[in-house]
Amino acid sequence: MNQPVAEHLLRAAQPFADYRQNLASRFNPDAEAKALQAGARVGIARPHESAALHVTGSAPYTDDLPELAGTLHCALGLTPVAAGRLLGIDLEAVRAMPGVVRVFTAVDIPGENNCGSVLHDDPILCDGEIRFLGQPVFAVIAETRDQARRAAALARKVLRVEAAEPVLTPRQAHEKGQYVVPPLHLVRSTSGQDENDVKAAIAAAPHRLTGSLDVGGQEQFYLEGQISYASPREDGGMHVHCSTQHPSEMQFLVAHALGVQAHAVLVECRRMGGGFGGKESQSAQFACIAAIAARALQRPVKLRVDRDDDFLITGRRHGFWYEYDIGYDDVGRILGATLQMVSHAGHSADLSAAVMTRAVCHFDNAYWLPEVAMHGYCGKTNTQSNTAFRGFGGPQGAIAIEYVLDSIARRLGKDPLAVRRANFYGRDERNVTPYRQTVRDNVIHELVDQLEASSDYSARRDAITAWNAGSPVLKRGIALTPVKFGISFNVKHLNQAGALVHVYLDGSILVNHGGTEMGQGLNTKVAQVVAHELGVDYERIRLSATDTSKVANTSATAASTGADLNGKAAQDAARQIRQRLAACAATHHGGAAADVRFANDQVQVNGKTLTFAELVGQAYLDRVQLWSDGFYATPGLSWDPKTMQGHPFYYYAYGAAVSEVVVDTLTGEWKLLRADLLHDVGRSLNPAVDIGQVEGGFIQGMGWMTMEELVWHPNTGLLTTHAPSTYKIPTANDCPPVFNVRLFEGSNAEDAIHRSKAVGEPPLLLPFSVFFAIRDAVSAAGGHRVDPPLSIPATSEAILRALTAVQG
Repeated sequence: MNQPVAEHLLRAAQPFADYRQNLASRFNPDAEAKALQAGARVGIARPHESAALHVTGSAPYTDDLPELAGTLHCALGLTPVAAGRLLGIDLEAVRAMPGVVRVFTAVDIPGENNCGSVLHDDPILCDGEIRFLGQPVFAVIAETRDQARRAAALARKVLRVEAAEPVLTPRQAHEKGQYVVPPLHLVRSTSGQDENDVKAAIAAAPHRLTGSLDVGGQEQFYLEGQISYASPREDGGMHVHCSTQHPSEMQFLVAHALGVQAHAVLVECRRMGGGFGGKESQSAQFACIAAIAARALQRPVKLRVDRDDDFLITGRRHGFWYEYDIGYDDVGRILGATLQMVSHAGHSADLSAAVMTRAVCHFDNAYWLPEVAMHGYCGKTNTQSNTAFRGFGGPQGAIAIEYVLDSIARRLGKDPLAVRRANFYGRDERNVTPYRQTVRDNVIHELVDQLEASSDYSARRDAITAWNAGSPVLKRGIALTPVKFGISFNVKHLNQAGALVHVYLDGSILVNHGGTEMGQGLNTKVAQVVAHELGVDYERIRLSATDTSKVANTSATAASTGADLNGKAAQDAARQIRQRLAACAATHHGGAAADVRFANDQVQVNGKTLTFAELVGQAYLDRVQLWSDGFYATPGLSWDPKTMQGHPFYYYAYGAAVSEVVVDTLTGEWKLLRADLLHDVGRSLNPAVDIGQVEGGFIQGMGWMTMEELVWHPNTGLLTTHAPSTYKIPTANDCPPVFNVRLFEGSNAEDAIHRSKAVGEPPLLLPFSVFFAIRDAVSAAGGHRVDPPLSIPATSEAILRALTAVQG
């Protein structure tokens, strides 16, 4: 891009100045300016570290990297049926296509034919059993991407298969007792873990609610699709550029596929164009295939899948089917609950067990459940293997209890908010979760009180009732829903991170850590943490690409832990350097090292002022180590997967949202009129980034709740919604005209990085309020006489079905 064009785009976009002015009403810019002057580098609203690169189109993603000489391209031949056996392949026709260099099948894999992240049950290429329509069978390597794709498209003609009847829904899998992992069970009762106590509590309750609910899955729809670029290195080494949230896992799986040790594989990722969980485990298949081909041919190989193929090959958020039995009293307080959850796992385990565990641990959401029994089943189907997606099972667990409470309120004729409040966790009692973790940081009461007042919820609810009475066709609805979301990986050992900090002689600083940047602002926050710790200007900091040769054995950037883990690790490394520099300053200028102060690019020591760069130069002459590694492991965690008990979360993040909608009862169309969000991020590391995450999470979650529908053909098993033409995600036009987003003022009770809280996943639960506002409007169309049977996603068709039920 030439300079005049770049300058024009920068001027036109004004990417941060205008946004910051817009943010002024949501945090205190004067207080922020004073903090900045005093030396603070966290708690400051800064632009994303790659913002200028983003708006000028000059941020390089994997496909933008200059291709090495001799680069070949890969495309995949996919199965045309959803279940059955692969009887044979006529590869001669594929090999004869123009530009084809070689075709690989399962027999050409030198190591293990597996890309499963937990269980070894997910073949890289089909080895006989056909598991789903779209399963990769062979990989075509050609001189150009177009040639590879044209040859791979012959799959329908060259594959000889024996088709079988597919299992396509979690309910079908459950009826057959077909699961990818054993079922999970969690019971909390008066006597401990006796489900009979739970059933007795339900039977003795004044009221009882039984029912079922279907919740669909959701495609990650990252803007940058799956891509890997593998190039062979000396002595059997392999360098893989991969768009992935988990470089270390890619390193290990590629090494296993190649039959080499992990040190022979280097995986690198500077940035992703979105991930949302879809690149946590499922980038492995593409990394492995590219690396296998590159090693065999000793030439670089790039594999970038088409969007349609991405849809057909990879999994997404698990859909769930629920059956519940609830006992409750006259005010709507739950006395006992049993819940059966069946997830749509797909053909292999992938991360389904962990997703179900988190779903079970979030059924309570913000509510005390004295007697509860939950049973989780991961249904094995002949579909893509479903995987991580923002929230990782937490939203699927929480939506069930919210649906139950909304139904209870409608049956009792009460405001759903009153019923929700009656069930809130207490502060000093009624504060132990079903998995036996005590909730010690509960702010849901004051947070909801603030939002109710600032959104004028009660008055608007009354006004909507009056408006609906005079509007026979258009109906409005309103809802306020809360969020309590646990932060940490449920698997204890994953809660660790490492970082490297290098200080150069000119005072500039290079930081590397194990997290990956996918647009969420992780690198921006880590840079702020290091700048704050060393007392330097933010501009001194540069982040380098995540690289398995720099920080080893890293965890995925997932579970909303990116800043918590990597920020703490980087802080540890920077603190060690600061302490060495302080000792050096005290040695030369007197005073105690503990009294040396670093702020605003200056060092105050014994009444003297040095620049940071001057002190660095002196330290170098004194042979002081000017680089350091840092490490962090989240304290206090425990989890027993057998009993489903422990302390799996370091802390909880809270939030709440009020949404108001209008529904056209003739067409099922709807519009979000206003949304008020109040979200708890502790002491925000970067209010601009955090508010952006809250806004984005809300809109993405609204898409899941209302419009993003996955449809498999009931006979063939083809995912018919496999492109933007058939799969609808929210756009800017779906944002409400009134969108009030604020951060809750508070501090993390735990020693997270600068007492902040994670913000990646929890906001995705805020748009539950949109779904229940739609349900409220549908209920109004029937005079609030019938509990609306509205499924998720609440598409216009689903809304019309629910309207028919309440009006009939």
